[in-house]
Amino acid sequence: VASGEPLPCTQADLAIRGHAFEARLYAEDVPAGFLPATGRLSHLVFPDGVRADTGVRAGDVISPWYDPMIAKLVVQGPTRAIALARLARALDDTQVAGSVTNLAFLAALARHPGFVAGDVDTGLIERDLATLGAAPQASAAIRVVALLEAADLPRDPLIGFALWSCLRRRIDLRLGSEEVAGEITVLGPDLVRVLLDGKVHEARRTALGWGIGGDHPPGAVVRAGGMIHVFGHGVHAGTFSFAHPDPLDRVGAAAVTGNLTLSPMPGLVRAVFVTAGQTVAQGDRLAALEAMKMEHVLCAARDGVVAEVLVIPGAQVEAGAALIRLEDSDV
Repeated sequence: VASGEPLPCTQADLAIRGHAFEARLYAEDVPAGFLPATGRLSHLVFPDGVRADTGVRAGDVISPWYDPMIAKLVVQGPTRAIALARLARALDDTQVAGSVTNLAFLAALARHPGFVAGDVDTGLIERDLATLGAAPQASAAIRVVALLEAADLPRDPLIGFALWSCLRRRIDLRLGSEEVAGEITVLGPDLVRVLLDGKVHEARRTALGWGIGGDHPPGAVVRAGGMIHVFGHGVHAGTFSFAHPDPLDRVGAAAVTGNLTLSPMPGLVRAVFVTAGQTVAQGDRLAALEAMKMEHVLCAARDGVVAEVLVIPGAQVEAGAALIRLEDSDV
């Protein structure tokens, strides 16, 4: 147009046919209040049948300097119901690892009865935020599959062969701050028994992966970024990232207490409202953090005395960085 060339079609050539939906996939922590997140995308796959407008790929970094959008997922269909069903399926089959995302929230919203019925207003999300924003919980099947992936059992007719008793192996993983420990007993080339949380689960390996208790595999499993990621399907929906725990980290973790105020996201410290030795009450402002063009005020979680201020205004901090430390409570 700027060069004086004609448009390929005119308004009269255009017509509205069917329905379309667009979902905006973001790197953000929904349970924490839709806070923006960062991270290196160790794995990123979009399913067939969806238009994915994206400017990133696996290996790219979602930084605090730009909008944390990962992609716009667009689907269409002859009716609203068909288009929405295609959107829900596309969200279920999208795989992202390396950063927390709003993927589970979008999938839940696509199946929300009010949204499905078209009964939508600006208060819909807030009314049902407890359900829509809830973090997915890893089922026993998801945990078992992660343990079996970590065990990396080869496809060998003689696997598990041992004299006098079956071969057993203990596997330890970490899901967030939670330890996942299981004992795997090999019964045959593609048949194992897994003891997890006091319950026994039988798993059989198929061409699609490990099926638990005679069911189909609960999700796709990918190793990326030094972690095991399980992308759950159906009732197991969600993205669950398991890590091998470092025994040396246990000592450091024991030193973390409720006295620390941590940065909930990467951002710029705009202001610090307290000094060492100052007495604060629960709810008092401690610091202000700017991230993604928004300002977030961090408040004291309890009454106490400021023992140490660990940042200065203008500092750039990462998610989880310690900002303010209170003195130990006598209670």
